[in-house]
Amino acid sequence: MVDAFKVLRVRHEGPLLKVQLNSPETGNAVSGLMLDELLAVLDSVHNDPGIRVLILSGAGDDFCVGGDRREFAEFLRTDPSGVAMRTLGTKARRVCDALATSDAVTVARLHGGVIGAGVALAVYCDLRAGADNCRFRLPELALGMPPAWGGSLPRLIQESGAARIRELIMTGENFDAARAAELSLLHKVVPEEELEDAISAWTRPLVRRSAAALRTTKVMMNAYASASRLADASLFDAELLTASVAAGRAGRS
Repeated sequence: MVDAFKVLRVRHEGPLLKVQLNSPETGNAVSGLMLDELLAVLDSVHNDPGIRVLILSGAGDDFCVGGDRREFAEFLRTDPSGVAMRTLGTKARRVCDALATSDAVTVARLHGGVIGAGVALAVYCDLRAGADNCRFRLPELALGMPPAWGGSLPRLIQESGAARIRELIMTGENFDAARAAELSLLHKVVPEEELEDAISAWTRPLVRRSAAALRTTKVMMNAYASASRLADASLFDAELLTASVAAGRAGRS
């Protein structure tokens, strides 16, 4: 795969696909462009049965510090109707769904800040390893928004439990890698210099697994863990995100 992306760095190493969020000057904030490029990569994985594992990481000091709030403000300034914001929210949901349902096993390689949309991208990966310098936060309420990015709320509740996620969202508190492991948001915590070895310990056996068995196992686990689509209120997240951001902007004007 030729890396022709602007805010991603993509390397294809046999059965491994390494995808790095590559906008370190913004803390790898998730923009519409980044979502477009992630969708393109994930679509290519769907069409390449040779890829067994996708590793998602971030360049620079942080994995991802959240959504691009400057872009949110610009969208609302230039498009008060909210169409651009709804489109962005829909893309976020599609990316998270694609990570969860990809035929490849998706692995999050986390370090530094893992905040907001960064938590959503990570939690939709099948396996998550973090450096001991990880700092997590779900800041949406403090920013005047509901937790409506990428349909992450039901996934967070599935992984960690409603009571614990309620506390983190309501308080917006920072928490470290050890706490994230207690909440099952991380499967492994290691010193940053050992993070690559920890990821390799997963990928070495995974690339030898039957592609059909991996795919079927993921489908089964998603089916057992998820509520039916008819009952999934996160399908309305794009609308909720648009309405709340617009309302917050109106309140400040």
